[in-house]
Amino acid sequence: MTIADGKVEARIDAAIYDSDPTIRQRCHDALESRFLGAQLFGHKGYELSKSTMTRVHPDGRKDYFLEVESAHLVISGGEVDFRVTDKNGILIADTKRDRIERRKNLAELASTHGTTDALAVALLRSYDAAVKDPNNELVHLYEIREGLAVRFGGATSACSALGISSTSWSRLGQLCNNEPLRQGRHRGKSSGTLRDATEHELAETRGIARAMIEAYLRHLDRGT
Repeated sequence: MTIADGKVEARIDAAIYDSDPTIRQRCHDALESRFLGAQLFGHKGYELSKSTMTRVHPDGRKDYFLEVESAHLVISGGEVDFRVTDKNGILIADTKRDRIERRKNLAELASTHGTTDALAVALLRSYDAAVKDPNNELVHLYEIREGLAVRFGGATSACSALGISSTSWSRLGQLCNNEPLRQGRHRGKSSGTLRDATEHELAETRGIARAMIEAYLRHLDRGT
């Protein structure tokens, strides 16, 4: 499977496909999970269209199978990157390279476990909902902490199993529950004036939620 310029192409041997046509949907599901994993870094929405299929015969003749559905993939925004070199020009740090590599690794983890583990699916979907429903973003991000707490039987066990600091765990709860934010969970219980979360608060909450999902995916990958 190759992904480039907003297009994804999977090449499957005809004999393999004919023996198991469900492979097409499984490829789509794996791709969806991969995009959900990559979304943890970019925090940008996307739309994934249904696949089309082309059967190529040995003589070069092609049969096209189309499913009409309007959809598009939109990627926008950007980050400031920097490169650090020593006095001899040797590269010490490259934030863009490191970010791309980490996003790729996380997308692969999501593709591997985001179709087989129910909680992994739920965590990725909660983050996706936070991207698509910004008015309730902190409600959706808190679902990630809730899901992990249920899975491991409480905050202490979850933090211990996943290597999450209690400080980060508590901070996400404070931002989602206690601050008088319009995007938060308990806005209806606030006795004071509500305010919009600042960009710093949103970025902090997203970062903690992303780290929690990544920790859980790595936990699955270790088989622990």
